[in-house]
Amino acid sequence: MSDPQQSAQNSQMLQGEPSPEELEAAQAANEADALVAAQGELAALQAKNAELADQYLRAQADVQNARRRADDEITKARKFAVEAFAESLLPVTDSLEAGLAIKDATPEQIREGAEATLRQLKSALERNKVIEVAPAAGTKFDPHQHQAISVVPAPEQEPNTVVSVLQKGYTINERVLRPALVTVSAPK
Repeated sequence: MSDPQQSAQNSQMLQGEPSPEELEAAQAANEADALVAAQGELAALQAKNAELADQYLRAQADVQNARRRADDEITKARKFAVEAFAESLLPVTDSLEAGLAIKDATPEQIREGAEATLRQLKSALERNKVIEVAPAAGTKFDPHQHQAISVVPAPEQEPNTVVSVLQKGYTINERVLRPALVTVSAPK
C-alpha cells in the first residue's frame, strides 16, 4: 500500500482543499485585482483633482474679474459723482452771467435778479439733497447739527436753546456738511 502521508494529500485533493501552490496563486491574483482596483481609484482621484483645480482657477479668475469691475465702477462713480450736481448749477451760472451782462441795471433790477438767482441756487441744492439747517430761536441746541459760538444770557428762553443763527448750516443726505453757527442761551 501507499504511504499514509501520500494518502492524506490525495484525500485533501479529493475533498477540494487547495494546495499551498493554489493558495499562493489565488493570493497573487487577489493582489493583482487589488492593484488594478487601486490604480483605477487613483486615476479617478487624479481626474477629480484636476477638475477641482480647474474649478478653483476659474473661481479665482471670476473673483479677480468681479473685483476689477467693482474697482472700475467705483472709479467711474467718483469721477462722475458731481456731474448731476454740476449740471443743476449751470442755470445759476447762466443767470449770474445774464445779470452781469446788463450794464445799466437799476439797483431794484439787480436785487430782483440776485433774489431769483438765489432761489435757483437753493432749488438746485435741494434737488441734490443739500438741505439748509437754520434753527428757529428757541429750538433745542443739537450739537450734531449746530455749533455754539457763544453762550448768552436769555432770561425769556429755556437754557441750552438757540438764541440766534450767525451762519446757516447744511446737510447732504442727512449727513452734516456744515453745522449751523449759533448763539445759545445760558443755563439759569
